[in-house]
Amino acid sequence: MQKIKLGIIGVGHLGSLHLKIFNELNHKVELTGICDVKKDRVERLSADFGIPGFTDYKDLLGRVDAVSICTPTDKHFEIAEFFLSHNIHTFIEKPIAKTVAEAKVLTQLSEIHNVKLQIGHVERFNTAFQSIMHFTDQPLFIECHRLNRFPNRSLDIGVIMDLMIHDIDIVLALNKSSITEIRATGIPVLTPLEDIASVRLTFENGCVCNLTASRISDDMMRKIRIFQRNAYISLDYVKQSAYIYRKHDNQISKHSLPIEKDQPLQKELEHFADCILNDQTPYVTGQEGINALDVALQISDHLWKNNQTISL
Repeated sequence: MQKIKLGIIGVGHLGSLHLKIFNELNHKVELTGICDVKKDRVERLSADFGIPGFTDYKDLLGRVDAVSICTPTDKHFEIAEFFLSHNIHTFIEKPIAKTVAEAKVLTQLSEIHNVKLQIGHVERFNTAFQSIMHFTDQPLFIECHRLNRFPNRSLDIGVIMDLMIHDIDIVLALNKSSITEIRATGIPVLTPLEDIASVRLTFENGCVCNLTASRISDDMMRKIRIFQRNAYISLDYVKQSAYIYRKHDNQISKHSLPIEKDQPLQKELEHFADCILNDQTPYVTGQEGINALDVALQISDHLWKNNQTISL
């Protein structure tokens, strides 16, 4: 099997995890370059992994069949447009871009050049989430909590784009219906952007979803509860555990779903490699990246317009 020649652009916290995982996937991937604007970081990782390092992403052209983009969001479009236009398979960490217009261009380029475009909504690859998909049926109410300690990174975006967008993507995957109303509140605490936010989405099919995200919490929490007729499902992404509660003879029964714990990021990146090698459609496509970005931007817009309630 011919290996994929792959480069990683942006080797900060998340990019360095990509570097480690792709290096371990050496039966499918050959790392042929890394790039970062910080020269000292590139030199250190280049020496550690024995991989050529660059400070200009364009120097990877001719060396790679695919790239993984882990830069700040405001660079996603520029970099992804360059590589997609040169027939290079592209993985972009979420969010796909800063604007829906940019995201649409990237998706169109992937189609025109017939290359893979995968967006890094990693919770889709959490085994606990995948285990509940068989049990979800017309959710009536969904509740999401995603709390994190202050990260000291990804501060170029607010908590909606940083954290809540994961749950937005999950909710859109669970409930295939149009949003009719958005209510959003949030405040900046440690940054100029919102650091904590609470959102209520109402869907055309009647489903209601409450989302809470914070990056100034003392504890980490990543949970979702899905309520449907005569049952509800509780999922903990961190513990990779899930329970289903059902009504039976006026009693509530609780059942643990069997889950084989693993590393979602590793599954996600290996999936990207497999899509290239086997000519498969990525699990999280450019269009799904657009959908999550569109809703996240609408929420941000409503939040910063004096926390208004907007009917769509």
